Amino acid sequence: MEGTKNNVNKVTVEIFNQDYVVKGNENAEYMEMLAAYVDRRMRMIGQRNQSLTTTKVAVLTALNLADELNKLQEDYDELVKVLEEEKRNRMV
Repeated sequence: MEGTKNNVNKVTVEIFNQDYVVKGNENAEYMEMLAAYVDRRMRMIGQRNQSLTTTKVAVLTALNLADELNKLQEDYDELVKVLEEEKRNRMV
């Protein structure tokens, strides 16, 4: 079942020993996969720093994910730039 703008799916997920009800246009399996990814990342950070509060683990996880996203965006932008240059060079 694919999510659409008119079809809001709701799923309960567990992240770092807390249950969350997640609603979204994506299918339940996708939202569960995202939650599992966040849970794994939080557990990795929590295991390395066992004295941190859940809030601090969440913030550090968010910073790590933001860094990962930013680096991927930079890579994507660079690839698009290279492809556009190659396209222009072929037209010349």
